[in-house]
Formats: sequence, C-alpha cells, structure tokens
Amino acid sequence: MDKEQPVIQELDRVVLTTDLPKYGLQAGDLGTVVLVHGDHQGYEVEFVTLSGETVAVVSLFPTQLRPVGQREIADE
Repeated sequence: MDKEQPVIQELDRVVLTTDLPKYGLQAGDLGTVVLVHGDHQGYEVEFVTLSGETVAVVSLFPTQLRPVGQREIADE
C-alpha cells in the first residue's frame, strides 16, 4: 500500500476514478466504502442516488477510487 495515499476506511466517502458502464457509473461518481478487503487490497463501495436509492454495490481496486478532497463540491 502506498504510504503517501490517505488510508481509506469503512464509511469513508470516495470518488470513482474510472467509468464502470456495466453498473451505470462514471468517473467522478461519489460512493461510500462499506467494506475494506484485507490490508486495503480492495473495497466494496455503495453508490446511491441523492434520493437514497442504491444504484450499485461494487468491488473496486484502490486504483479505481480516491478519497473525497476536503474542499470538493459535489456536481450534479
């Protein structure tokens, strides 16, 4: 695991960094980590609509997501 990258924990908000058309997800979509696999080798991330409907729960590699920046603003 890269020591310079912030450690992502369960319930952290994350940003998808790659498109996942199979799930209807695009880079930039926001999700919540619901499970950390092993020593952060992967993550289960839930993506929901603003009204709370789950779009997908997806297993992702660390290269497919990043932590939400402290001063980022969500886009539509």
